[in-house]
Amino acid sequence: MHIPENYLSPSTCAVAYAVMLPIWRIAAKRVSAEVPREKVPLIGIAAAFSFLAMMFNIPLPGGTTGHAVCGTLIAILFGPWPACLAISIALAIQAVFFGDGGILSFGANCLNMAFVLPFIGHSIYSAIRERVGGRRGELIGAGVGAYVGLNAAALLCAIEFGIQPLLFTDASGAALYCPYPVSVAVPAMMLGHLTVAGLAEVGFTVGILAFVRSAAPSFGIEDRSASKASFAPVLGLVAALVAACPLGLLATGDAWGEWATEDVAEMVGYAPSGLADGWEWSSLMPDYSVGALPEWAGYMVSAMIGVALLVIVFRLVAQATKGAVDFDV
Repeated sequence: MHIPENYLSPSTCAVAYAVMLPIWRIAAKRVSAEVPREKVPLIGIAAAFSFLAMMFNIPLPGGTTGHAVCGTLIAILFGPWPACLAISIALAIQAVFFGDGGILSFGANCLNMAFVLPFIGHSIYSAIRERVGGRRGELIGAGVGAYVGLNAAALLCAIEFGIQPLLFTDASGAALYCPYPVSVAVPAMMLGHLTVAGLAEVGFTVGILAFVRSAAPSFGIEDRSASKASFAPVLGLVAALVAACPLGLLATGDAWGEWATEDVAEMVGYAPSGLADGWEWSSLMPDYSVGALPEWAGYMVSAMIGVALLVIVFRLVAQATKGAVDFDV
């Protein structure tokens, strides 16, 4: 679901940025106004769950791969606006440092995964929890909200792909960017997300939420208490996910819509000129690789770097918006 560079037209990317800019502004203000200052750095740890979940590639029907996002999970723990900011920063780190998702398409990726997913997921979670109540209602709501939220994001992503050949073609009628129309993009994307990826999102969300509620009930915005010891199990879970993330390398194949230009040319018979000749960002650690390290080791080091950057960013956010931070992560 990470739209790469040049799969969307510059105008499509500009529209997505125009939509997201006021959303980011509101999200920053809501975090500043509503999240206790000692809790702001913890949003970075919650964002780490999203960052790491997106590194666990899962085989999908049709030979592609997908991943969970944990957007509903963060929205449950801290609210949808902090979740929007958290996932946006995680996506920015992935794009800038690891080349996972484009810089031009960053706004579209955030619209899908940082806005649509957590807000829809959280609204469904809230409705079910209100009706069912208790721990059972919370976990059922989290699972249903996570499943629907992820698939809503995937559907919007598929539509963004699918409108490209309808709106942007050259003189001969060939697509300039993504070559697959809505009639192809939507079924192809939704097949994998309605089945395996959606279930993975449910598993990550419900599993982590149940663990956090049991092992560290004060981790979240609902409980204003904070102590270093109370969050140790959450940090331990993050460390375990970092250690396990190389399992994501076992899935073969690319995610749908994330192919190299030469692969697209082989599939459709030509290389769309906007895709082939577009702007490219040279990331520091492309595809989560680190120099001459073995692939699995580079993947793990990349995970460590991503988690560390998220914690640092949210400590800086806390200091910028609330003053000194009382809780040390």
